[in-house]
Amino acid sequence: MSSSEKVVVQLLVDAGKATPAGPMAQQVGPTGANLGKVVAEINAKTAQFKGMKVPVKVIVDKKTREFEIEVGLPPASSLILKEAGVEKGSGETGHKWVGDITFEQVLKVAQIKREDMLASTLKAAASQILGTMVSTGVKCEGLHPKDATKKLEAGEYDDIIEKFEKQN
Repeated sequence: MSSSEKVVVQLLVDAGKATPAGPMAQQVGPTGANLGKVVAEINAKTAQFKGMKVPVKVIVDKKTREFEIEVGLPPASSLILKEAGVEKGSGETGHKWVGDITFEQVLKVAQIKREDMLASTLKAAASQILGTMVSTGVKCEGLHPKDATKKLEAGEYDDIIEKFEKQN
């Protein structure tokens, strides 16, 4: 498809719960793509992010009406809050804590976001996620994220990282 034959529709959808109504119908409907199939594919591709808003691009070929779906990633802060089981971060960065997650959960978020990061290793990505946890108000295994970062840099989580990488 050349760009002149494409229509690109950008949406922000509830992951795993997109419906063929509202903005979806208004923006995708006129492209001629099968709305039911578009919604089904979006829901399948975003299911892992249920409970979050996810950016989605629907790219439709004007002639054939075939489409492709590109799913963006939620921000790291949203993924951290989901892992912590809370809806909202702390309003008092570094003073008020709203949740606590395991280092394995830090690695899970780091792995999801790694392609969006400049981190060359999972360990480096985990360090960035720990940095984000300071501003969201989420601790790592009861520790201030800065203290968890010191443990990470000292190699205290290396065995957990190695095990995680083998499993994933």
